[in-house]
Amino acid sequence: MKVVIVGGVAGGMSAATRLRRLMESAEIIVVERGDHVSFANCGLPYYVGGVIPKRESLLLQTPESLAARFRLDVRVRHEVLALDPEGRTVTVRELDSGREYVESFDELVLSTGAVVIAPPMPGVERALVLRDVADVDRLTAAVADVRSAVVVGAGFIGVEMAENLVRRGISTTVVERALQVLSPLDVEMAGPVAAEMRQHGVQVELDAEVTRIDAHTVTLSDQRVVPAELVIMAIGVRPESALARDAGLEIGSGSGIVVDGRLRTSAPHIYAVGDVVEKRDAVTGHATLVPLANAANRQGRLVADVIAGLPVTDPPARGTAIVGVFDLTAAMTGWSEKRLRAAGRPFRVLHSHPLAHAGYYPGAHAISVKLLVDPDTDLILGAQAVGGDGVDKRIDVLATAMAGGLPASRLIDLELAYAPQFGSAKDPVNMLGYMADNLRTGAIRTVQWHEIDEAIAMGSHLVDVRSPEEFAAGSIPGACNIPLDELRDRASEIVDGPILVFCQVGQRGNTATRLLTQLGRDAVNLDGGYRTLRDATADQAR
Repeated sequence: MKVVIVGGVAGGMSAATRLRRLMESAEIIVVERGDHVSFANCGLPYYVGGVIPKRESLLLQTPESLAARFRLDVRVRHEVLALDPEGRTVTVRELDSGREYVESFDELVLSTGAVVIAPPMPGVERALVLRDVADVDRLTAAVADVRSAVVVGAGFIGVEMAENLVRRGISTTVVERALQVLSPLDVEMAGPVAAEMRQHGVQVELDAEVTRIDAHTVTLSDQRVVPAELVIMAIGVRPESALARDAGLEIGSGSGIVVDGRLRTSAPHIYAVGDVVEKRDAVTGHATLVPLANAANRQGRLVADVIAGLPVTDPPARGTAIVGVFDLTAAMTGWSEKRLRAAGRPFRVLHSHPLAHAGYYPGAHAISVKLLVDPDTDLILGAQAVGGDGVDKRIDVLATAMAGGLPASRLIDLELAYAPQFGSAKDPVNMLGYMADNLRTGAIRTVQWHEIDEAIAMGSHLVDVRSPEEFAAGSIPGACNIPLDELRDRASEIVDGPILVFCQVGQRGNTATRLLTQLGRDAVNLDGGYRTLRDATADQAR
């Protein structure tokens, strides 16, 4: 069998090496347009910032090492120009010599990845991108001589680049047309990330666009001119599916190649993996784009199994992702609230701000966690977390719970490792389970931060159950302050009518709501407390 793989990074190289382990006799050819294969593209921003000091650390394999260990025919600087599905051939150009030739195949795997989106504007040709080793070489050479930079886009790559430019001592501005950074997160979870960036000297411009790039500046949509000796385009990527489209393969609405559960395209003997394909969403089962390294590597292995005749199926994607932003970590899995709301799908929301480990052990700090739950099935639809240590493991646990179909209220039952320096006897994940169970059974009712105005308009009275000192430092306008420990004796001070109770993070509010309810009052708790409201509205207040 002769297998040709187009693209030699994550998905393509995973397919090639796995296939060799399964089929020693197969002829395996990898055609890669770039100079390198099997490089650590997720590490590129950190090489720019000097966190990864050696360039060779990014180069995991070479054509020579792959030939020696796996007997792979890896051809770098070779570009596939055309694909003939019926004749089962590809036309290839050797970039150094210009020579073109036709290569036949029995099975073909397309792993062409994604390309950075660069919107048309005056001067856009001066902007650099970061997708491969050649890009990082250009960027590393450029940062040596600049004092100011503008990063266009505040997604995962954008915020990583901003951090690493600051590490190099470069005055950095991030321009994002949305009202928040990290648009996959909900606004209240993204607020602390923007604050962290500003605290470390990044100028964050939200609800703004770059309209023009000049020699040493950029012009924003409000006509302001920002210094920019260096401009980096990081507004997102799109599947690089032109080769497949030109060959007549089915392309989805998001420009990704359509594949079935065994990664087969619409043409026989042609498969596709990685950022170039549409995945199946775990929440809805519909097609979606998930340009993440773990999904690409997983599909690469799977397609090799399929070609070898093994009975495997590509699992649905949850889009689990994480990013470090200076001293903060932000992570997510599944759907966000705004995505669920836009789709018209019912959901239940839980916010929690637990300590990452036992409060009595030194170094405890709060993390913010958000859980989205199907109100009918109690299944987890998505989760987000922001904070320091401990964010990664909580999101990984929740992603695993989603994959296993564990109801949200059964997070109570997870037996998670505990010692005071690592967690709490009731882990933050367990606490989400308690909260979910309270909502499921009706033991507590909550209101979200963006529903406060509606609750007030419907006649709710605001009761802040924090301490007088916390109340004096800032509260919701119109609230009266009755500390929780005084609430039993002072409940009669609250005027008749519905009551919206709140505290700092929701825990005292939960206790107060239960107390008032048992006293016969109509009380609801502000989910996530005043902190969640503050995080959600911080950028609006600027």
